[in-house]
Amino acid sequence: MTSSLQDNFIKKESLYGAQNYSPLSVVLEKGEGAYLWDVDGNKYLDMVSAYSAVSHGHSHPELIKTLHDQSSKLAITSRAFYTEPFANFLEKLSNISNFESVLTMNTGAEAVETAIKAARRWGYFSKGIPEDDAEIIVADGNFHGRTTTIVSFSSDLSYKEGFGPFTPGFETADYCGSCECGPIDNCLSIKSFEKKINENTCAILVEPIQGEAGIRVPSEGWLKELRELCTAKNILMILDEIQSGLGRTGKLFAYQHENIIPDGLILGKALGGALLPISAFLSSKDVMQHFKPGSHGSTFGGNPLASKVAAKAIDLLFEEKLIENSEKMGNYFLSKLRQINSKVIKEVRGKGLWIGMELNTSDVNAKDLCLMLLNEGLLCKETHKTVIRFAPPLMISKDDLDWAIDKITKVLRSI
Repeated sequence: MTSSLQDNFIKKESLYGAQNYSPLSVVLEKGEGAYLWDVDGNKYLDMVSAYSAVSHGHSHPELIKTLHDQSSKLAITSRAFYTEPFANFLEKLSNISNFESVLTMNTGAEAVETAIKAARRWGYFSKGIPEDDAEIIVADGNFHGRTTTIVSFSSDLSYKEGFGPFTPGFETADYCGSCECGPIDNCLSIKSFEKKINENTCAILVEPIQGEAGIRVPSEGWLKELRELCTAKNILMILDEIQSGLGRTGKLFAYQHENIIPDGLILGKALGGALLPISAFLSSKDVMQHFKPGSHGSTFGGNPLASKVAAKAIDLLFEEKLIENSEKMGNYFLSKLRQINSKVIKEVRGKGLWIGMELNTSDVNAKDLCLMLLNEGLLCKETHKTVIRFAPPLMISKDDLDWAIDKITKVLRSI
């Protein structure tokens, strides 16, 4: 039950804001570490982390200091000039990722659009695909953003309704898990991708783990098979790690679980240290060489303020061992959730601190369960009415997870 103070803010947002979201009924005011507080002073454990953007915890003091110090000096210039924060950020991101070239934007969707443009230019100028014929293969269940081009290849009709005409040049194949084929050496998903390839295919774009689809984790070896297919067919393998990257799955990047290297990598969310939007497309000089002055850009992309904060955010991932904590606490959290004995639970899956709990649909709606958890002081988010996503900040402690497990168990047993 919300207070009159919270009701007032909710009514204002509903009155003046577009209704493209359906938030839970809580008005948040401040955050610190793994916790958030509402305007009435009630405390909540954050299990959403702004869809993986809050990896370092809310209002990290060193990131706040970096933000303050840089904003006092220089926040933004045109990209018509060089700046020290941007140059150092590029060097740092290239060094930790081992990608030669970085193109920065602001949001994840912008970085995906950048990857699409890069893949098409490489297809035309390096591979020799006839102009305007380039094709990119994506996976069913994908979520890469909400621009007109990106929703054009979404398999979720709710993202597309009323937004046509749609951008051509995309084919959809089966994501691993949707094909239910068993052993990876006879994977119907890989065969589905292979069947979609033709002489105009320039890239395959996938999430190594699908987030919005409900934390869908492909079979072990699937990414490696996909990498081998791309190499054999001279196709770029581009991975969207906007949510899964930067330690979320217990590795710096999710693709490292398979010991592969993609041709292109898309990052965002946690890159900004939960303070500012900044995203990036990373690739080789061979791919990036086709961007020329004027061919692509962004007013705010790579601005000094966001670059300085992002560079510090990268440092803290290693200095505070957030990647190791994600792996350790993620394994613990996953095992504890799987031990909960409830007929409501269909499956618990995930990697690191990125976990999906799929529900038996006949028992309870996932959003209703999230509301029940909200009343217990736990902030969670559902997806597709059947899955609750658990994605706490990577700095979360075992004590916090134990508290959360008690609350989750209590709510499930009450149904």
